[in-house]
Amino acid sequence: MSAPKIGDSFPEGVTFSYVPYTPEKDSLTACGIPINYNASKEWANKKVVLFSVPGAFTPGCSVRHLPGFIDNLEKIKGKGVDIVAVIAFNDAFVMSAWSKANGVKNDDILFLSDVGTKFSQKIGWTMGERTARYALIIDHGKITYAEKEASGSDVSVSGADAVLSKL
Repeated sequence: MSAPKIGDSFPEGVTFSYVPYTPEKDSLTACGIPINYNASKEWANKKVVLFSVPGAFTPGCSVRHLPGFIDNLEKIKGKGVDIVAVIAFNDAFVMSAWSKANGVKNDDILFLSDVGTKFSQKIGWTMGERTARYALIIDHGKITYAEKEASGSDVSVSGADAVLSKL
């Protein structure tokens, strides 16, 4: 698959790694057990906002990108979005810790690991060995928005405001 375009189907066989939120593992230092998350199956009949960052705990991602989605989560969900998910090349343990460090609980936003950047490589949106900064809106298996930042430090077309304007 080349770069995703509006009208494309979300690919089959897309699996991420993920540590589900549980109250007993709420502490930043508590480790859950990663599981495979079959995004193709889970998202087939849902409206999903997926955004990708180059790395958890990095300044651009933690200061400029993720907070917009946390702050606008109710507005995004109010537009009929069932799932908001963020991916990065980091492993599931780091993504889980990043979620906890930002006070995101109950899987309000899914923090998923793009293991080996397999998905991002499939769509051609990587930054070296990392996931690139991009956003997709998937509506019942069809891509309705797909934009990648021109630079890894930009947060414009992949930010919450841009995504909200396309919902």
